[in-house]
Amino acid sequence: MPPDLLSIGGEWRPGRGAEITSIFPADRSLNRVLHGASREDVLEAIDRAEAAQRDPAWRNLRAHERATYLYRIAQGIADSADRIAHVQSRDTGKTLKETKALALSAAGTFRYFAAVLETAEDALTPARGDYLSVSAHEPIGVVAAITPWNSPIASDAQKVAPALAAGNAVLLKPASWSPLVSLELARIVEASGLPKGLFSVLPGSGSVVGDLLVGHPAVGKVSFTGGTEVGRGIACKAADKMMPVSLELGGKSATIVFADADLDVAIAGVLFGIFSSSGQSCIAGSRLLVERAIYEQFVARLVAATERLVIGHPFDPATQVAPLIHDDHRDSVADYVKIGLEEGATLLTGGAPPRGDVYDQGIYFAPTILAGVSNAARICREEIFGPVLVVMPFDDEAEAIAVANDNDFGLACGIWTRDLLRARRVGSAVQAGTVWVNTYKQFSIATPFGGVKDSGLGREKGRDGLRAYMSQKSWYVDTSERPYPWAASVLGGGA
Repeated sequence: MPPDLLSIGGEWRPGRGAEITSIFPADRSLNRVLHGASREDVLEAIDRAEAAQRDPAWRNLRAHERATYLYRIAQGIADSADRIAHVQSRDTGKTLKETKALALSAAGTFRYFAAVLETAEDALTPARGDYLSVSAHEPIGVVAAITPWNSPIASDAQKVAPALAAGNAVLLKPASWSPLVSLELARIVEASGLPKGLFSVLPGSGSVVGDLLVGHPAVGKVSFTGGTEVGRGIACKAADKMMPVSLELGGKSATIVFADADLDVAIAGVLFGIFSSSGQSCIAGSRLLVERAIYEQFVARLVAATERLVIGHPFDPATQVAPLIHDDHRDSVADYVKIGLEEGATLLTGGAPPRGDVYDQGIYFAPTILAGVSNAARICREEIFGPVLVVMPFDDEAEAIAVANDNDFGLACGIWTRDLLRARRVGSAVQAGTVWVNTYKQFSIATPFGGVKDSGLGREKGRDGLRAYMSQKSWYVDTSERPYPWAASVLGGGA
């Protein structure tokens, strides 16, 4: 495991903040006791970031020269993918197969934004007179990136890569439950030769590290992925500073299965959409709407398939459902199941931790399916962030759309049908940032991602993901070589 050292302004040393304990969710064994960042550590990192970002050695680099660092970081991540996967599995409980994919995805993210940077163009806008007019983009300055515990290396890359590509300095605050893989990223960034001060990793509490980063006048943008209530608080503080933010927040995404769907494809997709990553995903398809004509058949097959999923150790290649990240989180998931049952839900499968030697050692929870409640139930309204699926029938397109939209969140939606015109109609009517048709949780770094309503503001990924970390500036260059007409009459004989 990484040592008890933080990367503060390019220097490695112990943090001066409160202790952070990282455990392996599969057996609760200790990974590392880490000293988090203190207020003084954060202020030092901000000062070094400002100085490094303003240094002409960085600020005046041409785009292709900045891109060189991102290519090196991408290669460093790819070369270290096995180690990153191991550290992240130990830190989060995810399967090695998933964490290896996340590491390679992070490498691809750095490569993508290096390429975007090399091909990004400013615009020569149409002139309305004797001048050249240009719309150009510049770095914001110092950017804070606050990432969640469920997929840290991928979330880190989606913020750090475009922010560095844009010419900023980046202060990364990982979640306290999963700080270790972000420190691995810091070592790779350091090995790339990036000038010191441009990147810091500052694990610690939101009340110390997060609040200071958000409120500090030198921080020009915050990009946050996490819970909606925290995101709303960040937005309020950003408003006081007139600071841009990107907020990728919670979800309670609907998956809609029509009677004409290929049921094998739909069942496999629904299972993956909710139970992969043990349900610890903002885009999890946690509300399942099934057309009434196939409801009984579909749900029976879905329950049977769910009970065949392999719940196991993250290092076992056969494992499909790994442990949850923390005992406190499992308690929260279990509480939601209890709430659902008290609301009148019928438990179709799961609902409790599995039992046995391996399971008793770790923080496991069985894949759970609940039915028999309306969309007004709390388990249909609130994000559980665990392997819990709520199933409801519907009669027609209008009802499916109405139920899907009857929620405060609007992150994603899955639609299962052979009728692509229907998929188009329904997907256009559903309020969500991403719609999947006959698939789920498919991603491309080239395709923007984000939500609507309480699921957030702004977008990450895609070519515009670079511009999100830049400030736009307009230039006018006179080409007439004549005095401005308004003042020409008062210039006198020398005119």
